[in-house]
Amino acid sequence: MFGVMRKTAHHHHPTMPGTQQPLLVLLGYLLIWDFPGGFGSYRRSSSICTLIPRSMALCHDIGYTEMRLPNLLDHETMAEAIQQSTSWLPLLARECHPDARIFLCSLFAPICLDRLIYPCQSLCKAVRNSCAPVMACYGYPWPEILNCNKFPEDHELCISSITDESAPSRRMPQASCRDCELEEPNSPKEILENLCTNDFAVKIRISRKNKTSTIADFDLDSRLEVLKHGPLLKTETHSKLQQWLNLDATCVHNIMRGTNTGVYLICGEVQNDKVVVVNKAYAWHKRNRNLQAAVRRWKHYKCRA
Repeated sequence: MFGVMRKTAHHHHPTMPGTQQPLLVLLGYLLIWDFPGGFGSYRRSSSICTLIPRSMALCHDIGYTEMRLPNLLDHETMAEAIQQSTSWLPLLARECHPDARIFLCSLFAPICLDRLIYPCQSLCKAVRNSCAPVMACYGYPWPEILNCNKFPEDHELCISSITDESAPSRRMPQASCRDCELEEPNSPKEILENLCTNDFAVKIRISRKNKTSTIADFDLDSRLEVLKHGPLLKTETHSKLQQWLNLDATCVHNIMRGTNTGVYLICGEVQNDKVVVVNKAYAWHKRNRNLQAAVRRWKHYKCRA
């Protein structure tokens, strides 16, 4: 995954939500004057405009319908562009930056204007700074073909960042390298041992606040059932878990599995700066007898030293 020039086929990928930025809004971020220099001549006499096919999941429904070929990564055929773009879907599923899709599609499926428009350096750097660490977790460096210094500076004709990261209320999600997933509660004893080995255990209800933006935004119900608080003070448990929801986008995304609301039993560790890290999560269902039995037995269960 995360390939630009590799031709490895991928058959199973998460479906990415379409961006809600309409074409006019996207064009609003394009500067309209000419400028001298290496990026001043974008016309390609051999380029063609073509519809973005539904099979290009990365960029279909991005906000415009036509793209140019060859694209800005020198993919000459639609088949090659689709194959290469597909390998980036797992990165978008990590929700590492809200503008990652716009940045990638500006290269894989450049908008069909009278010239090719590159992404600005600032857009490239914002996406790189958030997403490159995630790629590094899996042994993929940020590719040289996406070297941000190759792109125009912000005062030139280019696509700039849409997300205002300087806004005081803006907290960029931090994708995790851990593949946090829902666990299958195979036996009450296994669940009890997991509760013992972790710092805290809490039954929580998570709801997705927005259903349209690229980055999911989740809310924590004010009612918590704390089975084990560990080093967390009772008064700070809710705020620390809400912080986890805000920052560990990857883990929350995997736990929710595309649902809009759910009840979960989560357990994890508390780091030195009291940052919560979730290690295990179970979906709470009344019909799940193993989970129900473990919670009932927990008050009297003695953990092994």
